[in-house]
Amino acid sequence: MQNIENRTFDEILPGDSASLIRTLSHKDIEVFAIMSGDVNPAHVDAEFASSDIFHKIVAHGMWGGSLISTVLGTQLPGPGTIYVDQSLHSTLDAAALCKMADRGQIIGGIVDGPLAFDNAVSEEAARMKDIVSPVAGRADILVVPDLEAGNMLAKQLEYLADAQISGIVLGARVPIVLTSRSDKTLARLGSCAIALLLARQQTGAPQ
Repeated sequence: MQNIENRTFDEILPGDSASLIRTLSHKDIEVFAIMSGDVNPAHVDAEFASSDIFHKIVAHGMWGGSLISTVLGTQLPGPGTIYVDQSLHSTLDAAALCKMADRGQIIGGIVDGPLAFDNAVSEEAARMKDIVSPVAGRADILVVPDLEAGNMLAKQLEYLADAQISGIVLGARVPIVLTSRSDKTLARLGSCAIALLLARQQTGAPQ
């Protein structure tokens, strides 16, 4: 560590420098996670973040998006994207998921990422940042890094962009309707309608 000591502001000259180097330990990360409230194992547990379990969880989320698109009448859903934070682990996770899609392990759409929100939904923003991708600016499915990010994104779309919201939990034996306590009638009816379409698909009943 090199500091400038006992120097007034007027005595500091162009070309003078100082530096402070600190190597973060695992303990530092644990403390930061507790203080920030971000204890997502994908962010603080390297073994979990690199495990097949994590990739299966995200891949399942993408499968759910593709399934919803299908029952709503889009046989081949539009491009899907991995929307994650820009930390190193998230970048590696997105790259791994894109590779899984290339291998056919994730089907039903085009996968690319990580993409910031503006690059995912705005072709102009993607073009200004020189991002060349079949997904950029035209993403139909957004996969977020955690529950908090997903909640914020959904609420912002609903209250700032007048988006219509529905809540469906997939992966159980039957579709589960899960709406917010503040959801209006249309959101509840829409959730029920999608759940009915999913149930009919599972049982082979006509849509």
